[in-house]
Order: sequence, then structure tokens, then C-alpha cells
Amino acid sequence: MFEVKDLYVAYGITPVLYGVSLKVDNRETVALLGSNGAGKSTLINTILGMIKPTRGEILFEGKKIEKLPPHEIVKRGIAQVPEARRIFPYMSVEDNLLVGSYNTSAWKFRKKTLVRVYNMFPILLERKTQSAGTLSGGEQQMLVIGRGLMSNPKLLMVDEPSLGLAPKVLEIVYETLAKLKDEKITIILSEQNARQALMIANRGYIMENGKIVLSDRSDVLLNSDAVKKAYLGI
Repeated sequence: MFEVKDLYVAYGITPVLYGVSLKVDNRETVALLGSNGAGKSTLINTILGMIKPTRGEILFEGKKIEKLPPHEIVKRGIAQVPEARRIFPYMSVEDNLLVGSYNTSAWKFRKKTLVRVYNMFPILLERKTQSAGTLSGGEQQMLVIGRGLMSNPKLLMVDEPSLGLAPKVLEIVYETLAKLKDEKITIILSEQNARQALMIANRGYIMENGKIVLSDRSDVLLNSDAVKKAYLGI
């Protein structure tokens, strides 16, 4: 469904991604793991068209998208759930969700999609008229995930969902992501929290210093001595 081939990215003359390659199958959840500064967010932003690669290809459903502008990439079916719960705090919960269906194809189905999101996250229905800024951290994370779903994506990229969350809230967020997996939504999950991500992902890629250094099934990575030492604190 989705593939990155030998991708190189630079900020000015400074290279930040070096020959990154990965693939994601339809209805698969893939974890993209690495510490802060490993290159995960740069890769996500390049996939979304906000950064242009210096070399390499990005293929979505067999077609090259690396030269397309961001709004065209969203139209094709790729959406992002950004890190740090970037909501519109003074807008209502429902208006925040509707922002996610701004493109023409998604707008036509916004009422049906809204029902789907509310069925998935009933607490958002209860809070739909509240200002989004009054929600708890976990509820805000549900809101940004719901907003991502409002564009009816074929591929949803979730960037650092555990960032700044207390352990109890983190558990709620990962229950939310597990729901998406149960809905057979294709997901790239970018995370520093390797254990949480690998527990729900089918496969994982580990990034260090702008490169993919390891990839395998999630169960294999969870039991890898190298991964345990570097990412799981064991």
C-alpha cells in the first residue's frame, strides 16, 4: 500500500535522513521507533509533502507522491495525527473534528464520518459543544485522532501520541489506538515509547541518526537484546 525507497532529506546543506526505506501493507500497523532527534518527525513531514526529499521515492498505492503538495497528499488518503495534541482550544470539540474534513471528497461524507468518530469515542459526543481546551489530555488525544479520521484516510500517521502524558492517560491513548487497529485502519505509529508501540504494532522499524538500523516483526523486536537494552531499559 505504501513504500518509501532510499529517501534522503537535508535541511539546507545539512543531511538529516540517509537512504531510508520502509513499507506498510494494507490494514497493517507499523511502529516507527527511535529517540528524540532520530529523524522520525522529519520522515513524517516528508511523507506529508511539507519537506521535499533530495533523493528517493515515496509510493502510495503504486503512485509517486514525493513531489505533490501537502493538500494533494491528504486528498489521496494520507492523514496525520500531530504530536503535542495540536487542537484549536477555543473552538468546540465538533468544530475541531469538522476541520479534519476540509477537503472536498471528505466534506461530502462529514456527517457519516462524524457518527463513526463519535461511535468510536463516545466521550467526544458528550463533549461536542465544549471548547476543546477544556478537555483532559487523554480526551484531547482522542480528539486529534478523531480529527485525523475525519478526512477518511487510507493511511493514518500518528506522531508521538505518548508525548507528555501521564501513565494513566497513556493507557487510555493506547486503548484508543488499539480501536483503530480493530477498525482495520492502516497506521504508521511514530513513537519513542517502544514497548507501548510494539505491543499493538504488527512490525517495527528503528531509526537512529536519520537511518533505519533495524526492522522486524514486533514480537521479535520486543525480545531482541539490542532493543531491550537501548529502548526498553532492560
